[in-house]
Parts: sequence; structure tokens; C-alpha cells
Amino acid sequence: MAVFVAVARHENVSRAASEVSLSQSATSTSLAELERLYDTQLFDRFGRNLRLNERGQALLPQAIELLERAAAIDNVLEGRAGYGRLRIGATLTIGNYLATLIVAEFLRRHPESGVQLKVHNTATIIEQLAQHELDLGLVEGSCRHPDLVVEPWVADELVVFCSPTHPLAGKGSATIAELIEQSWIVRETGSGTRETLDRALRDDCSQLRIRLELEHTEAIKRAVEFGLGIGCISRLALREAFRRRSLVPIATPELDLRRHFHFLQQRRKFQTAGMREFVGLCRSLTVGVERSDLIRWSLVGEG
Repeated sequence: MAVFVAVARHENVSRAASEVSLSQSATSTSLAELERLYDTQLFDRFGRNLRLNERGQALLPQAIELLERAAAIDNVLEGRAGYGRLRIGATLTIGNYLATLIVAEFLRRHPESGVQLKVHNTATIIEQLAQHELDLGLVEGSCRHPDLVVEPWVADELVVFCSPTHPLAGKGSATIAELIEQSWIVRETGSGTRETLDRALRDDCSQLRIRLELEHTEAIKRAVEFGLGIGCISRLALREAFRRRSLVPIATPELDLRRHFHFLQQRRKFQTAGMREFVGLCRSLTVGVERSDLIRWSLVGEG
């Protein structure tokens, strides 16, 4: 089963062999024996690459669950503390402003555990979860993937902002017509932030004068500070900039920029104790919190 899962993940025998610490020939033999034993093929062959066929796709989540349950049993019988290794995926706003703090607190409480944190946009996190490359996703965008379960976490809100010297800074608010006249610095297509902005603007989004598309919120903040245009990202990412007055919020009564952060996981995946503990820690951080930018950092680290 371990060989099968490794080959499914890498779609290549030599890379799978490295993961399971076997020779390439032993890995190939093990996979062939599994298929011979049940008189079935689990992969379609394309030269050196293998791709899961329909039966292999049906087996993969059950094989992963079997291995994870076996690892949990090993930990109990051998008296090992901790929750093993968690693979967490987070979108950029969550990853840069929340997830790193939560991971640090999780490791403080469970020093025998390990966490791999990957930060990408929503589309990439969904793809990696679907391919069983992650255990849990923390995302800003929507997800309609049939193999993934979506659970709401905490409310969030985007805000349009500019530099203190921008003409809109003095007005304090703007209509959609005024926004369309501006140069914009925005997140890339596929990000939850861009999805929320496009949805709020509806038919008007095609009229935006997009000057720059950037993959990182900090880069957008710097570009707006330099006067290259206006931006729209989470209030969470702008909390300190607004406090310092290096950036200024623009009220947009015509736009609904509210959204939610969500947990994502595979529908058929075995939820390990470590996953439950991590989600519980996330929820404890946001109990009674109306919106993400109102989270008190002092909550992180309190036992």
C-alpha cells in the first residue's frame, strides 16, 4: 500500500522508490505484485510515467487512510508522544497573517510533532488537497470540488485602500464609477481575494484599469504606498498599515466585500488526532471574534 500511494503521488516509479526507501526494481516489483495478486491494473502506463486509472483512483483515499491509521496505532503501541507530521496548506492572507502564528502555538504545545506549511492561492491549495498532497487546507476563496469538504471558520472582509496622498484619501469613500477611473494593483486570478473583488464588482470588473497583478499582499501594499494605484485586500493584512497611516481605507458602500475563511479536507480522508487538534486550535483563536482583523494576537499562546 505504501508503494502504491507513493507511485500515485509521484506518477513515477523512481521518485516513488526514493520516498519509500526502496530500489527502483523493488518498487516496480511490489506494485506489479499488488496488481497480480488482485488481477487488476491500477495505473495507465505512459512511458516512464504512470497515471491512476478509475480503479486506482477509488483505491487511493482508502490506501492513504489505511496507512495513516497504521501509523496512529504504531504511535500508541510504541508510546510515542505528539501527532506525527501535519501537511497544512494556507492561502496567502491566512498563511502570512494567521497560520504561522497558529503553527508556532501548535508546535509549542506539541513539540514532538512536525508541521509542513505551504502557502499558495486558493486554486493551488484545492488542487494539492485533491491530489492528497496536503492533510488540511485553510483558504479564503470558494471551493466546489466534489472530493473536498468545506467548513466555515471565521468571517473576513476586503477593503479598498490607497496611499495618504491619493486624491481618494481625502474623500474617504468612492462610488463604483469613481473606482473604475482609477489604476488598480490586484491579486492574480485564482486567488480568493481576486474572486471576492470580481464578485463584488459583478459586470463592472471587466472595466477595471488593472496596472499590476501581483501574487503577494505585501507587494500590493508597497505598490499602493508608492502611488502606483489603489488596491483591495483583506483588512487583516492592512491592520498595521492603517494604524500607522501609511495606507488609508476607502469606504465603498456599493460593494459587498465580505467573505469567510474555510477549512478544506478530503471527503474520504481519515481525520487524524493531529488534524483535529490543529482545527480545534484554529477555532479557539477565533471564538467570539466577529471578523478576522479583530483577532487579538494575545489569544495565541494562551494555554
